[in-house]
Order: sequence, then structure tokens, then C-alpha cells
Amino acid sequence: MNIVSILNLSAVGVFGLLLSAGFCDIRWTRPKRLFMAGGISIIMLLQGMIHFFSDIYIVKYLYPIITHIPLVIMLCILSGEFLWPLISVLTAYLCCQLRRWIALLVVAVFSGGTLMQDTVELIVTLPMLLLLLHFVAPSVRSISHYAATEKCRFGLVPLLYYGYDYLTRFYTNLLPEENPAVVEFMPFVCSVAYLLFVLRVSEDGRIRIQLEQTQEILNLQMTQAIREIGVLRESHHKASAYRHDLRHHMQHLLSCIETGRLEQAQTYIQEICSEIEAAKVFVFCENEAANLIFSAFYGRAQKLGVAINIKAVVPQNIPILESDWCVLLSNALENALHACQKLKGKGLPGSIDVYAYEKNKKMFLQIANSCEENILFSHGIPVSAHRGHGIGVRSICAIIEHYDGMYSFSAQNGLFVLRISF
Repeated sequence: MNIVSILNLSAVGVFGLLLSAGFCDIRWTRPKRLFMAGGISIIMLLQGMIHFFSDIYIVKYLYPIITHIPLVIMLCILSGEFLWPLISVLTAYLCCQLRRWIALLVVAVFSGGTLMQDTVELIVTLPMLLLLLHFVAPSVRSISHYAATEKCRFGLVPLLYYGYDYLTRFYTNLLPEENPAVVEFMPFVCSVAYLLFVLRVSEDGRIRIQLEQTQEILNLQMTQAIREIGVLRESHHKASAYRHDLRHHMQHLLSCIETGRLEQAQTYIQEICSEIEAAKVFVFCENEAANLIFSAFYGRAQKLGVAINIKAVVPQNIPILESDWCVLLSNALENALHACQKLKGKGLPGSIDVYAYEKNKKMFLQIANSCEENILFSHGIPVSAHRGHGIGVRSICAIIEHYDGMYSFSAQNGLFVLRISF
């Protein structure tokens, strides 16, 4: 064996040792660096001694025992873990194939031989190591914080390749003999790994969509809560103002009565009553949350000139969280009011009819509102081509599905109807 081959074997050994350490999430203090450097020196010295007193093939045959097992033990001591150091070593072994395939490509292009392959592998070792440590190692280290099942899933392909490489090239001659099952094994592993990757990505996508929907619902809950707080704050300010002005009202009325201006006193009382009536919260049902929302939207509809009729028999205790109930009602009424606003902007009348009641411990809600004729549906759910629209409908569907309820959307003859039961 020539000097280039010996240097190449030493380089790939250092490459695997350093990359394995780089894949582990270790806080490198000075004692740990010295411990790692001493361990690498002992491993390299042991390899050299075995090669000097026997043969290079004995070194390759004993490589798992004299290199990989001691390396895993060192990394376990340094990191305080067991599973991830093993996966790191297997992954680093898999990455050693990058330099081999680059060299094989160069040999194929320039029709070289073993010397050219060893030379190219030796040349690309350091740049490849630096690239992997800089760009790949941080991502690999982040996986070390995953659950044990995720770690095992990540380390499955490196483990299979490790066993395949040693069983077919070093411990047997199955690969040189081109046994069909052996030749096709790694492509089979790649196929299975790809399918598992697709399934995993699909599952992650589904979970991400659920999280996004949950985040949207939370944002809507926060928006509605802010709106409700605003309504309560406004009512509180008006009540405070009435209390503050009550003494002045009484003095004015007393002055009118004392001077015989009874008609002026009656007119003043009517004005005060009208102001109080405009600021009151209407009572539609026993449920306080529903009353607050119904009252808020009733006032908004009146200000916009939209006819609204609410018939609700909703008890205080209903089979749904109050926060979900508020989001559900607010979104449904907001969509109905928005549709009527669009009609009013075109000079057309708009109206909203709300029916809500409980029967046999199940809630039923129907909201019918005037709408335009060109509403688009996808799988029975109204959709919008405008960015940011449609979030309310998705939130309604998500809440009802969470409670195993039923919902339906329909639009016919200028009337949009939402029916819900849960």
C-alpha cells in the first residue's frame, strides 16, 4: 500500500471522528476538548499499531471494535446521552460516502485508477468536513432534542447502510459477487425511506394546518374579547357620565317645575330616556355571552340601517365553552353583517334573521341574511378568492367539528343560510 492510500485512510478516520463529535450537541469546554483529542489520538494509534503488526484488511475488519465502539463510548461520556452518540457515529459513517462518490466521479471522467481515487478523496476530505460541520451539523444536532422515536426514525437509514456495508464488503463477498438481493437492498431501503418521509411530511403538514387554524381561532377570540371589552368600557363610561350629570338633570327639572315649565320638563325627560334606551344592552336570552354579542351586533346593524331580527332561547349553561361560543356567534354575525353592508353599498336592502334554541341538550342556530348571487362553494363550504377572507368560516367549521356537531351553508334566491347544531 502506497503513502497516498495510508494518508487517505488516516484522513477518513479523522473525518469520521470529528464529524461524529460535530453531530453531537456537546458544550465543548477545555477539559472535554482535551478528552476528545486524547481519545482520537489513542484510536488512531491503535489503528496504526494493528496495521503495522498485521495487515490493512485486519484494520478494516476490526474497525467497528477499535474505532466506532470506543468513539460512541467517548461521546456518551461527553454528552451524557446514549442513543444520540450512536446515531451520530452512524450518520457520520454514511457521510463518508460523499467523498468516495466525488472521487469515483472524477475517476470515471478522467479514466483514472486507485491512485487517483485515493488522491481525490484525500484532497476533498477537509473541504467536505468543513462544509458539513458548518451547514449540516447544526441541523443534525437540533434533532438530538427530539423524542426517542424521532431519533430512531432518523437513524434507521444510517444503521441499515452501516450493517449493509460491513456485511457485504468486509465480512462477506456478497456485493462483489453481485448477489441480486444484496445489490437491490439499498435501493429498496431508499424507496421505503422515501415513502416514510412522504408520510411524515404529510402528517407534519396536517399538524401545521391544525395549529394554524387554532392560532386563527385564538386570534379571533382575542379580537372579539377586545371588542367586548370596548363595548363594556363604553357602557361604563356612559353610566359614569349619567351618574355625574344626574345632579344637574335633577336641578334642571326642579327649576322647570318650580317655574311652571312642565312641558319643557317632560321634553327633557323624554330626551334623557331616549339616550338611556340607546345605550342599554338588550336582553334576548338567558345566556349572558350571547346577550352581549347579540346586543352589540343589533346596535351595529341598526346604525348601518340593516334590519335584524333575533329570536333566541339560549340557557345560561350550554354544551360548549363560552370562548368558542363567542367566536362562533361573532364570526357568523360578522359575516352576515358584512354581506348586508355590501348590498347597502349598492343601494339594495339587507336583513338578518337569527334563530337560536336548545332542545334535548343540543344547541341549534340558524342565521339567514341577504346576500349577493355569486357566492362560490367548495365541498359545501363558501370560499373567497380575496386574501384574508374566509377565516371566519373556517373557524366556525373547526369549532363545530371539535364538538362533533353538524353545519351547513346554502345560498339561494339572494338569501344565505347558515345552520348549526352541536
